[in-house]
Amino acid sequence: MWGLLGVVFFLGIWELLPTLGIVQGRYLPPASEVLVQLAKDFTFTAFWVSVGETMMAWAIGLFWAVLLALVLGLVIGMSGFLRRFTYSTVEFLRPIPSVALIPLAVLMFGTKIESSLMLIIYACFWQVFIQVLYGVADVDNVAMQTARSYGFSWIQRVRDVIFPTVLPYLMTGIRLGASVALILAITAELIIGSPGLGHEIQLAQSGGAIAGMYALIVATGLLGVVINLVMRAIEKKVLSWHPSVRGEVIV
Repeated sequence: MWGLLGVVFFLGIWELLPTLGIVQGRYLPPASEVLVQLAKDFTFTAFWVSVGETMMAWAIGLFWAVLLALVLGLVIGMSGFLRRFTYSTVEFLRPIPSVALIPLAVLMFGTKIESSLMLIIYACFWQVFIQVLYGVADVDNVAMQTARSYGFSWIQRVRDVIFPTVLPYLMTGIRLGASVALILAITAELIIGSPGLGHEIQLAQSGGAIAGMYALIVATGLLGVVINLVMRAIEKKVLSWHPSVRGEVIV
């Protein structure tokens, strides 16, 4: 209820700013005009095609980032030598912003979807990889020694001892990576020109369709909210056995 009131309050302030002349309407159209344009966009096939292109880049990039981060995180995290050997490399590569790779992506792939995927995978990989490393480090040493004493194979130890501990960390990394993936998808489309909502925003801005531009920006925000809600629902479903989630349900 309070969240809805906050949205209404925000839209009211937005409506008043250009109406009262505090901000020029040509730079910030009233919220009502933008929402009307957004409603019109919902009826256009081209709009949903752009949404589909953005979501395709988001899904493919997130999938490969999670797969690579999970495999490498388990392999490196389970080896003390590999953790020490790769520590400096990880700490060097992790702070590099994905947008700094845009010139390289353009040189390699041009304006195709592969450019967006390169940025998305790089950014999301670290979100998930670091969480997996934390999860492996949190595995109970007594449980690991017990599994070894019972003759568990490497795969059995990963499946029955390590993965249940890593899973909450993994889901947190995926949820964070999902938001980052959308940000990078839109950024790549805006700057590189890859097909999707970001490219449509850039076209609306260059064509002087300011209300249309803001409508598309609002659409990306709504898309982010939907992704976050879906990822939280999946996280609660997957971790229904975890004490933190059970505690939320009981409360």
